[in-house]
Amino acid sequence: MKTWKKVLIGIGATLLLGIIVAVTVYQSRKNLVTVQTGRAQKQSLSSVVSASGEIKPKTYVNIGANAFGRIIKLEVKEGDRVKRGQLLAQLENIQSAADVAAMQASLQAAETDYAAADAALNTSRADLNRAQSDADHARLDWARAQGLYKDALIAKQDYDTKKAAWESAEAGLAQAQARVAQAVAQKDSAEKHIAQNRANLTRVSDILQKTIYDAPFDGVITNLPVREGEMMVMGIQNAPGSTLMTIADMSVITAEVKVDETDIVNVKMGQPAEVTIDAIPHKIFHGTVTEIGDNAIVRSTGVSTSQSTSTSEEAKDFKVVVTLTDPPEDLRPGLSSTAKITTATRNSTVSVPIQALTVRTQADLTPKDAKKGSVEAAAPVDVAKQKEEIQGVFVIRNKKAQFVAVETGISGTTDIEVIKGLQEGDEVITGSYKVLRTLKPGTSVKIDNSAPKKEEESS
Repeated sequence: MKTWKKVLIGIGATLLLGIIVAVTVYQSRKNLVTVQTGRAQKQSLSSVVSASGEIKPKTYVNIGANAFGRIIKLEVKEGDRVKRGQLLAQLENIQSAADVAAMQASLQAAETDYAAADAALNTSRADLNRAQSDADHARLDWARAQGLYKDALIAKQDYDTKKAAWESAEAGLAQAQARVAQAVAQKDSAEKHIAQNRANLTRVSDILQKTIYDAPFDGVITNLPVREGEMMVMGIQNAPGSTLMTIADMSVITAEVKVDETDIVNVKMGQPAEVTIDAIPHKIFHGTVTEIGDNAIVRSTGVSTSQSTSTSEEAKDFKVVVTLTDPPEDLRPGLSSTAKITTATRNSTVSVPIQALTVRTQADLTPKDAKKGSVEAAAPVDVAKQKEEIQGVFVIRNKKAQFVAVETGISGTTDIEVIKGLQEGDEVITGSYKVLRTLKPGTSVKIDNSAPKKEEESS
């Protein structure tokens, strides 16, 4: 055979082999899907609930108006530190002071009347004793006179005189007893007048005391909406002139935040939290959960659902109070804050990136050509079971995507705990999101974990 024929045959064979290889590669890549992957690995996870709110002192009080009157003394200004019992303000008290003086005088007069009634009672009792003695003496004389008269030893006139003396003594005794009863009643009346005047004195003294405002505890004046000379009006909540000032105990500071209703079930008393304050950037304060609200608060109105007269489908929050363990000294109430509450922690637990999780129905996981013609295939299809959703991840095995159902635990910032279904080192598909939505079990995959290229800006 000539040389050129051999060359042509070699070239033809090479081309044929190339075509066969190209077709094979094309067919193998026809259903190939490019994916990104990650590894199931052991690490420590923390589940965190984030919520925003404001700084508040644990103990504070709005001192409201207890009396109607003009402020004549205002001894503090906003921002001052006060001690328990320190004078804060005073209202005009001319009328109330006069009422107290009048009631004190009335009480003294009542006490004098009581002393006089007591003396009169003692005199009446002495008179009663004398009348009792006179009556006893008269009765003995009359009894003796009766015996003498019976024996005809005295005249009828003497007998009548003794009888009249006895009857007069008995009447005097009854009169003395009545005077004692009257004196007892007068003494009781005087005693009741004393009690009445003391009660009135307590009342007017309380009115007078309410014109003087003292600090109920050590704290800071955080709000002072009034000025000296203004009128105070009591009994009208949140109205101008009804609140004198606000005192806060800044020794215990809290962050009062609103936690979404979907997260509140994970928040428990005593859980640790990290608090950041907008006014103090780049610094983290620590605290613990000390209070969890029971009533939901409508997010748009801030009104508790227990106070609302109508039902609402709006988003709701729950109040959670975090007490700071290391508050700064210059912290002020009302500052915006954010609390990150650690609701659970896991040490050295198997976890995967959160984006690896996906959901498939039972129908998606059943091959269309599985068991065709078999008894199982001929059986009625359970529609509800076919629509049942299963949570899982796609694991790469033999260069193919295999769906594995998993049981998950707590979620961290980027990873989620896998309690059951995976082992450390398993390679799972993490993206792209579009691929995970449509990926089917058994699909051949190509791994490309290189960083996505940024599109060049057009010149």
